Amino acid sequence: MKSFVLLILLVSTLLYAIEPIAPIPQSVPHHPEKAALGKQLFFDPILSKDNTVSCISCHDVANGGSDGHKMSIGIFKRRGTMNSPTVLNSTFNFTQFWNGRAKNLREQVLGPLHNPVEMGLSTREIIFRLENNLGYKKAFRQITHRNTITADDITEMIAEYEKTLITPNAKFDLFLKGKISLSPQEKEGYTLFKTLGCITCHNGINIGGNSFQKMGVIIPLERAENVNDRYAMTKREVDKNVFKVPTLRNIALTAPYFHDGSSLTLQDAVKRMSHHNLGLKLSNQEIAYIVAFLKTLTGELPK
Repeated sequence: MKSFVLLILLVSTLLYAIEPIAPIPQSVPHHPEKAALGKQLFFDPILSKDNTVSCISCHDVANGGSDGHKMSIGIFKRRGTMNSPTVLNSTFNFTQFWNGRAKNLREQVLGPLHNPVEMGLSTREIIFRLENNLGYKKAFRQITHRNTITADDITEMIAEYEKTLITPNAKFDLFLKGKISLSPQEKEGYTLFKTLGCITCHNGINIGGNSFQKMGVIIPLERAENVNDRYAMTKREVDKNVFKVPTLRNIALTAPYFHDGSSLTLQDAVKRMSHHNLGLKLSNQEIAYIVAFLKTLTGELPK
């Protein structure tokens, strides 16, 4: 019996090794004290000009890590120009933001803080507020052993908290580990996901987040003005409508979809991507199978 169990575990391991998707680990290395302070900052509107917006406003960790709006709402009710990507599992992305303009989580933090539409504070203003808040001054001093607070201190704490925002134990992860089975519909959806070509861009531990790709590679899309795609950074024609591939983890929780929030449902998102990026017209049944698979990617939300 013991030999049989070992054989099953070996087979499961080998099967997992050849899959293009890897399960999320149970935890990631992080500094608990820094993460705790980062969490406090993440939830605090003190970091916004009008004291109404916090990081959690656009990245609700209890509801998929985004905000449910087509375009996020910032200070003074100003509307942004991009859909808010999920913060969950963002530590596994190879770059941050839709156009990849930040190399890592620490570099990403200051973007929204300085953005005049989102939170609208300069580094100097942020530091002034925190150094004049006795609670924060003490909390930073306990970690840094300094009486002053720097921009690097702030980004380090928030990024350390964001590292912890992972969602392990999705049904699909448990399937990859050989712990459970998928339903026939979910299994068929995963087969279609691989054979139709979705897996080409959505793979790895984050099922995305590891490459830049063009939206409309087969059937072109018109480029909207003022969109923050790769072209906005490089000014190369080839980079128009090129974005970081979004993660599909917890995708059932993060509607509306795409950089512009233009798809309200998973069904519509699958239909549009299969048309524009694969050149295919899927049947309603095929779309339903793929959506069934996508729903297995919802993991355990952070406590």
